[in-house]
Amino acid sequence: MTALRLALSELRRLSSGTLPKAALAAIALIPTLYAGLYLFANHDPYGNLGQVPAAVVVQDAGPHGREVADHLLDDGGFGWQEVADAATADQGVRDGRYDAALVLGPTFSADLESAGRLEPQQASMTLVTDDTNSYLARTIAAQVVDKVRDTLATQVGTQAADTFLAGFADVHAQLTRAADGAARLADGTTRLAAGVGQAGDGAHQAASGASRLADGAAQLAAGAVTAAGGSRDLATGASQAADGAAALAAGLGTLRDGTAALPDQARALADGAAQVAAGDATVAGYGDQVRDVAGRALPALDQVRTDVQARLDAAVAAGTITADQAAALESTLTPVLDAGRAKVSDVVAQVGDATGQLDALAAGAQQVADGAAALADAAPALADGVRQAADGAATLAGGTAQVRDGARSLADGVGTLATGATTLADGSATLRTGTTALADGTDALRAGAGQAADGSAALRDGLTDGAAQVPNPDDATRAATAETIGDPVAVVAAAHDAAGTYGAGLAPFFLSLAGWIGAYVMFLIVRPLSRRALAAGRGVAAAVGGWLVPAAIGVVQAAAMFSVTRWALHIDVAHGLGTALFLALVSVTFVAIVQLLNVWLGAAGQFLGLVLMLVQLVTAGGTFPWQTIPEPLRSVHRYLPMSWSVDGLRHLLYGGSLSTVGRDAGLLLVVLVAALAGTSLLARRQRVWTAARLQPELVL
Repeated sequence: MTALRLALSELRRLSSGTLPKAALAAIALIPTLYAGLYLFANHDPYGNLGQVPAAVVVQDAGPHGREVADHLLDDGGFGWQEVADAATADQGVRDGRYDAALVLGPTFSADLESAGRLEPQQASMTLVTDDTNSYLARTIAAQVVDKVRDTLATQVGTQAADTFLAGFADVHAQLTRAADGAARLADGTTRLAAGVGQAGDGAHQAASGASRLADGAAQLAAGAVTAAGGSRDLATGASQAADGAAALAAGLGTLRDGTAALPDQARALADGAAQVAAGDATVAGYGDQVRDVAGRALPALDQVRTDVQARLDAAVAAGTITADQAAALESTLTPVLDAGRAKVSDVVAQVGDATGQLDALAAGAQQVADGAAALADAAPALADGVRQAADGAATLAGGTAQVRDGARSLADGVGTLATGATTLADGSATLRTGTTALADGTDALRAGAGQAADGSAALRDGLTDGAAQVPNPDDATRAATAETIGDPVAVVAAAHDAAGTYGAGLAPFFLSLAGWIGAYVMFLIVRPLSRRALAAGRGVAAAVGGWLVPAAIGVVQAAAMFSVTRWALHIDVAHGLGTALFLALVSVTFVAIVQLLNVWLGAAGQFLGLVLMLVQLVTAGGTFPWQTIPEPLRSVHRYLPMSWSVDGLRHLLYGGSLSTVGRDAGLLLVVLVAALAGTSLLARRQRVWTAARLQPELVL
């Protein structure tokens, strides 16, 4: 009996009645129902999140909370509903009316804007969930809120970056203006340095002139002191002359009264007159000296005043001192010089007058001496002129009194001149000290002005370079830059092979799982081996014949699953024919494995098939990556056929590597052949009936 005849016999048995046919049809459709319903239910769950109720509460006093709420209400993923207060939203989550609630606090907008006030506070949104409603709802709500947070962070970051870049533009403008100001400062300090140099030269010239002025004033003071001494001597001599003239007048009166003794007295008179003439000549010489000294002092004082005025004008012109400072110095020095010159001029006039009188006195005294001599020589002839002599002596007495008074005035004026000259000398010395200090200060100022010029030039260059380094974007560039800074990373989805929908992503796993379920339930009505074939000793034929019918049903299951997946659920398939053939290979391989377990262990083998399905359910990596599976299940992953089935279907559905599909198909073929070989060996062993086979302990 061949395997094909055994298969046809089993097929006739399964289709011999209405109920067997219905059972056979149900078994053929069970995998399609399982995979189809699950994939249909999970085809696009994220697209239906709008049916999930969620509450949003706006307590924010600013505008941003309202903007977030409006965005959620318009298109926020969930079926958002605005609730009046947080307590209502919280209670709604607790009793299941809402799967999640989002509360925007009263300081939400203020906290968002706090960074611009340099008082940064993180804005917070409170997400309220309850896993008793739905764990995945909490996870998805957290993702939605994270997207809102990312959007807000991008907006705030963009605004902050725009403000920051606008600040750069302001800094650039300020630096540019500062650089222009520094350039003007550099030019000004350069001119200042040049002017200070000229002022320094003028200050040194002023110091030199002040030194000469001080020396001249000292000489004037010394001459004035000498003149004061001479004027005092002149006053003394004039006083003596006045006394002598008075005595002369008295003597001539006596002479006039008694001319009897004239000859003898005339000789004495001649001697006295000679002495008076000599004294008058001496006094007249002193007067000439004083007049000459005072006369020389007047031009010197005029020259000093001219030099002082010229130096002050030069200092003002050079910018060393101001016009006000020059006027102050001139107002201090000019009265002293004018007072001294006036006094010297008065002295010169008085001395001139006194000198004229002294000259007249000297001439008169000489005449008296000559007359006295003549009188002595001709006393008799003199008697007649005694009266005239007495009158002349009276006149002489009056003149010498005037000379005495003038000499005293001259002494007082020259004393005043000496005092003024001393004051002038002291002021000139002070002026020399001040102008010397001024010259030293201008030297220091010249050095400082040079350093200031160098520093201002360096400042100008530094500000110019700094302004060139500070970015100054235009409005479009600034906006684009701010957007990039606010959202610096853009995720470019470069998926080589994309599933398209959530259901398509799970299709490889659930198609494989449905194929195993189909193989498992098949042996609830299909016999794994034909007893007639076992009795005939045809182990291989029995194994293959027992496999062909469920394998054919498995192919029908695979075709039905593929059709529903492709055309009813509209899941895109990259390689349609390859997917259909691979699904058929998966189905017949799973049938061979479950057949082997049933032949080997009987009812326990059928149960072991269920256990093996559960193990593969968690190790195949159909939902999460298999690398996340804990040990020891992770190590089992690569050795179980459902792992290869899921991997191969992914590449066929999404358009992946066909070489990987070939490897997975090869591994499944190896398992298929190995399972059939194992079933054949076990079939040979079952030719001998045992008590356990005749009366098994467990029957399904």
